[in-house]
Amino acid sequence: MGEIARARRLCWWMLTSFLGLLWGGMALSALAEAGRGAQPWPLTAVSVVAAAGFTVLYLRLVSAVIESRYPVRQVVLTGVLAVATAVTGGAQPFGAGMALVVWLSVVAVGGSRRRAFALGVATTLLGVALSAAAAASGWWHLLDMPDARGPGWLGAVAVANTAMYALLILASVVSNRLWLWIYRLAVRAHEGMEAHARLAVAEERLRFARDLHDLVGHRLSAIAVKTALAVRLSEGDPRAARDEMTSVNGLTRTALRELREAVRGYRRLDLGAELASVRGVLEAAGVRCELRLPYREMPEEVAPVFAYAVREAVTNVLKHSAATFCAITLSFTAERAELEVRNDGAPAREPADERADERDGDPGNGLEGMRERMAAVGGGVTVRHGTDGQFIVKAVVSLPIPG
Repeated sequence: MGEIARARRLCWWMLTSFLGLLWGGMALSALAEAGRGAQPWPLTAVSVVAAAGFTVLYLRLVSAVIESRYPVRQVVLTGVLAVATAVTGGAQPFGAGMALVVWLSVVAVGGSRRRAFALGVATTLLGVALSAAAAASGWWHLLDMPDARGPGWLGAVAVANTAMYALLILASVVSNRLWLWIYRLAVRAHEGMEAHARLAVAEERLRFARDLHDLVGHRLSAIAVKTALAVRLSEGDPRAARDEMTSVNGLTRTALRELREAVRGYRRLDLGAELASVRGVLEAAGVRCELRLPYREMPEEVAPVFAYAVREAVTNVLKHSAATFCAITLSFTAERAELEVRNDGAPAREPADERADERDGDPGNGLEGMRERMAAVGGGVTVRHGTDGQFIVKAVVSLPIPG
């Protein structure tokens, strides 16, 4: 859930970013009016207090909306504080009136487009009415004009503020709806990947159960029939009973051997399937993957070991780097087989750091486990940090493998 938590955090920051416009606009508006000597400080203090309360509730409201909750009481209370902030702050679109826009930017993302449009129109009309009333009362002036409170001036204020409120509301609502849609899309994609993984595990279990039934079921049925026959023959024909039990013994050994082979094959990694799997995972993570394979299949005794090594090396790429490219190279001769996984996005390391990594098994238990598996077949693993931001893991096994 690390990626989803980061996506949620990013969405939260984007939805709350308009608060910066509110506080910045209020500060600039107060400075401008103070410079003219027309700032009513008592009402400004009330507006600041209302904006502070609005901010606290707004942050909680954003968290609720991201979690697909719509607390009506909190929405209403936050809206009341937004109106109070606008009324006591002059309701300028780029000043205290921004509280109305910020409130709508999160309230409108949780519902239908029709409701968002209706709320947008109502908020615009409310903001324009409040700003026109503030202008008519002499609260603020865009220009020091003799007829600053006349009908022409108020009409210009209404038209300008209508345009500004409409543009701000459109930009904020569309932006927040887009970010929330992207976050929810990421959550659904993550849930789909988890469901796909669970389904794959379930299908593999069913396949293994079916294979066990096919392999062992017939043998056990034959054993049951022959042991029942041996019991019936034991009194009248001991020789025939002994022959049947000998046959049962053979069937038992055969069933045990087939069961062991099935389990061994189930636990055995397939190199070709593993390469295809890691390539899909890397490309799904946005990492370009290049496979450089020999024209012949790898020797049977080394393929499972390299399959495990490929899995661990690619896991290391995804966990410990910001890679955009990963090259997997396989080669072999009559004397040795070699695997190399090279990726970018790793920080450059000093030689002393590389020697410390070799001692400590850095960068994780996965590579240490790879070393142990390679050592078990007489091979070895080397890890190297390139100065150009590349990270190279190389596994080498001598052929043929003893035993």
